Amino acid sequence: MGAVGVMRIGSEEHKELFCLEFVKTHNPFEPERIQWPDLDEETLGRLKALPIWNEAVQTEAETALKVQTLGKVEPDPVLAEAIALQGYEEGRHAALLRLLTRRYGIPVKPFDEPQPPRKPVWAFLSTGYGECLDSFFAFGLFAMGKRSQYFPLELIDIFDPIMQEEARHILFIVNWAAYLRARAGLAGRPVFDARRAWIVGEQLIGHAKQALRASRSDGDSEDAGAGFTMNSHSAFGDITARSFLELCLSENDRRLSLYDPRLLRPTMVPSAVRLALRFLPKNGAGAKKTGETPAEPPRAPAITP
Repeated sequence: MGAVGVMRIGSEEHKELFCLEFVKTHNPFEPERIQWPDLDEETLGRLKALPIWNEAVQTEAETALKVQTLGKVEPDPVLAEAIALQGYEEGRHAALLRLLTRRYGIPVKPFDEPQPPRKPVWAFLSTGYGECLDSFFAFGLFAMGKRSQYFPLELIDIFDPIMQEEARHILFIVNWAAYLRARAGLAGRPVFDARRAWIVGEQLIGHAKQALRASRSDGDSEDAGAGFTMNSHSAFGDITARSFLELCLSENDRRLSLYDPRLLRPTMVPSAVRLALRFLPKNGAGAKKTGETPAEPPRAPAITP
């Protein structure tokens, strides 16, 4: 990482740019006003069969609290405003999932209320890098689900702004982390890099374990929801691993292309995937790329007047 164009990473200009970009692209929809579509029995069965709901509801609640905690203690008012807004959006994700599961009668197991993190900066960094991993594959899965119409478009359209918010979140975390590292100075950067490497390693190991447990579990087990975004592309039809990864890349690029090109983009997962694609066979059924169409801002969910 380094300077993008004439902007110096870690400068006040950089901070104001990634914070302002985040704030001005906020989508002010209210989950309580969403019009949930009626689903037929087959579609409702598909929705209930997804092994993600327990983990998703709990994770979103924990993530919201972590981000909100940092927003309350961040001394810089520019950073605090953007982080607090992200905390609000994460809480909105949790509320959306609660409304969805209640609307369609999806059982969710109770869980203990999450506790505020003792080290909010590192908790936010860990959560952010976890989102970078999850969102990359979720972008591809979402595009596949929309293309195959595994679920009705009325339901898919509700979640498109949520996917775009995830793109904004990972864009913010990458620039925020680069900003902190630059501001740490020459003496503090080795410590920052070591802690960040430890966090990234934990996330990679944790995701690998989840994916392994999910691959060994049956569809009804607790472990089936873990690693779902990396293991479930076959549920949407006949698609090769190469086609799925290419789709993830194109969707990742498309969603991030909506934002100021001077800002840093996540590179770890896309670079690893591009390397993996060099060794995957090119024969087999390919997926139509979605990155060729112009990017458009996501629409707000349908709401009542």
